[in-house]
Amino acid sequence: MNVTAVPPEGVTLNVSPGTIGALPGARRCPVHVTVTADADWTGRVVATLEATTAHPWWLIPGLFYGENRPAGCRTTYPRYAPGPPDPATMTAGHWSFRADRAATVAVFAWGNAGGLGLATTERSAAGLTGLGFGWADGTAAIHLSFPYAEAPWSYDGHATPRPPLSEAAHLYPGETMELDFEVYEMAADRHSYAPLLRALHDEQAPAHPLRPWMDPAPAADLTAEALWRWHYRPDPPVLLETAAFDRCIEGDKLDRQAMHVGWVSGIPWAYALLRHGRRVGRTEYVEAATAVLDFCCSALSESGTFYGTWYRDKGWRGSWTPLEHGVHARTLAEATLFLIRAWREETARGVDHPAWWAAVRSNLTAMLARQRADGNLGTIHDYTTGEVLSWDGAAGLAWVPTFLEAAEAAVDPAPDVLIAAAERAGHYYSTYVLNENIYGAPEDVDLTPTSEDGLVAVMAYVALHRTRPDPVWLDLARRSAEWILTFRYSYNVQFEPETILAQYGFATRGADQASVANQHLANYGLVAAAEMVELAGMLGEPWPKDRTEELFACFRQFIARRDGDFNARKGMVTERYYQTECFAPKGSLLTLSHAWCLGATLLAAEQYVDGWARLAPPPGG
Repeated sequence: MNVTAVPPEGVTLNVSPGTIGALPGARRCPVHVTVTADADWTGRVVATLEATTAHPWWLIPGLFYGENRPAGCRTTYPRYAPGPPDPATMTAGHWSFRADRAATVAVFAWGNAGGLGLATTERSAAGLTGLGFGWADGTAAIHLSFPYAEAPWSYDGHATPRPPLSEAAHLYPGETMELDFEVYEMAADRHSYAPLLRALHDEQAPAHPLRPWMDPAPAADLTAEALWRWHYRPDPPVLLETAAFDRCIEGDKLDRQAMHVGWVSGIPWAYALLRHGRRVGRTEYVEAATAVLDFCCSALSESGTFYGTWYRDKGWRGSWTPLEHGVHARTLAEATLFLIRAWREETARGVDHPAWWAAVRSNLTAMLARQRADGNLGTIHDYTTGEVLSWDGAAGLAWVPTFLEAAEAAVDPAPDVLIAAAERAGHYYSTYVLNENIYGAPEDVDLTPTSEDGLVAVMAYVALHRTRPDPVWLDLARRSAEWILTFRYSYNVQFEPETILAQYGFATRGADQASVANQHLANYGLVAAAEMVELAGMLGEPWPKDRTEELFACFRQFIARRDGDFNARKGMVTERYYQTECFAPKGSLLTLSHAWCLGATLLAAEQYVDGWARLAPPPGG
C-alpha cells in the first residue's frame, strides 16, 4: 500500500495499519493516516494499492462493473479499456470519481490470483472523498483520494464528457488531519465482494437512519389516488408515463402522452391499481385498471406479441430502440407476467376476462417459438415479423417467471413446455450472473449494467427454485440478490443545506442507483419485493427481507401528502433523486410524477399489507 500527498511538499504522513481480521471470503485491515502540515499546504492525500495482473476486473458498487460498457452498447458513459483516453467514446484505462456516485464507497480489483479492495466513507476531514482505478504495463492500481478528483473527465449523464474536476484540502503549519479507510484481500472469485459489502452496510446503518414519512397503508392510498387522478386517461384508457408537478401550465400539456405496455407504465401498474381497488373497495380504481388492461390486450402486434408503446399521436408502436419495429423482451415479459397475475386473481373472484388470457397465450406462443436451442430468448424483436433483431444481453431472463407462472395457471400452452423453456433460459443466462455483469433489461440504456437487471434475475431464479427446487437455482438467486445490493446505497448522502433533498431530510440509505449510466436514485427494485422476501425464507437468512424493507422505507419518503408538498400534487412520486452531479444539481429532484414509480410503491405496499405474500393466485385460480 502506498499513501502519498499531492503535491508532496509541506506535509508529513503517518500511516498506522491495523490488524488483518477474518471475514468469509476476505480479510480486512483498518488503516489510520495522520496528516501533519509542515508548512502551509493545499492538496490531496491518495492511498493506492497495486497488483500485477494482465486483465483486471473492476468493481465500484453501483458505478463500475468490469469494462462497464460492452463494446456494442449504444449508450455512451464511462468505459474501461487499456490505452490512451478517447473522449469521443468516453473510454480510458484509468478513472477517478467522486464518492457519492458509489452506492458503497469502495473500489475493488480482481486478477487471476485474487482481489484487492479499499473502502472508506463519503466524506472525511478533507471533504468529499474520491475513488478510482487504473491499469498500465501489467499493473492494476486502485485508489482512494482525500478529497476527490474526477479524471480523465467528469460524467454528467450525457455523451459528451466534461472537463476533469478536483477539490483540495488546506492545512496551516502545525495543523493535523485524520483519515481512515480499510484495505481488503479477497479470493479470486469476483463475488467475494458480497460479505464485505454486507458487513460494511451493517456497520454503517446505525449512523444512517431511515426516515419514511408514512406507514405502508397510507402510502398505498396516496399512490393509488395519484395513479388514478394524475396518470389515468379514459379516452383511450391509458396510464400516462409522466405527469408534471406543475399543473398550472397549459393543463396537462407537459404530461408525456404515451404508455408503455410494461416497464415504465401499462399493465404492471394497472394490476397494482386493480389489486388495491379490490382490497379497499374503490370501484373507480377497479374500472380504470380493468379498462387499461383491456386496452393493452385489444391490440396485439402482427407477430403475436404486445406492441411496445402507445402514443396519442401515433397509436401502438415499438419500444425505445433505434431498430425499426423493435420491441423489447423484458418489457413484453413484464407486461405478460402481471397480466397473468391479474387474470388469476380476477378468475378466483369469479370475474371472467377471456381477452386477457388470449393475449397471454398469444405472447407465450410467440416467445416459445423464438427461443434458441441454447435457451436465449432474444432482447429486441420485430413486432411485424417476429424476427429477433438482437440476441445480446440478458433481457430475455424476464420471461422465466412469466413462463413459470403461466405453467401454474392453465394447460395451454402445456405446463411442461413452459417449464422446460424456463429452465433452458435459466441455464443460458446464468453466465451473466456468474460473471458479475448482468445487463440489457431496461430499454433506455441498451446493454448497460443496471439495478433492474439484478431484480429481473432474482425474480427468475426464485421462480425456478420455487418450481423445481435445486441448489443451483437457489445459489443463482442469492448471487443475483447480492448483486442488486451493489447498487443499493448503504449510507445517507450529505446534501448542501439549501437543496430540497436536504430541506426535507431525504435519507438515501436503501435507494438503488438506477444504472451506471443513469446515476440517480430510483425505486424500481420494489417490483421484486415479494421475491426478495421469499428468497429470505428459501435461504433461511434475514438479509434479503431486511434490505427490501429498507428499500421500501426509503421510498416512503417524497410521496406528496397533499397538493403543494415539495411543489408536487397529492400522491405524486418522482423517478429521480439526484444524489450526485449527474443530469441535474446534487440535492434536487425531477419535477415529474412517473406511473411506474407510483405503481412500484403501490405494489410493494399491497404486498406488505398482505404480509409480503408472494403474488400467487388464490385457491381455485
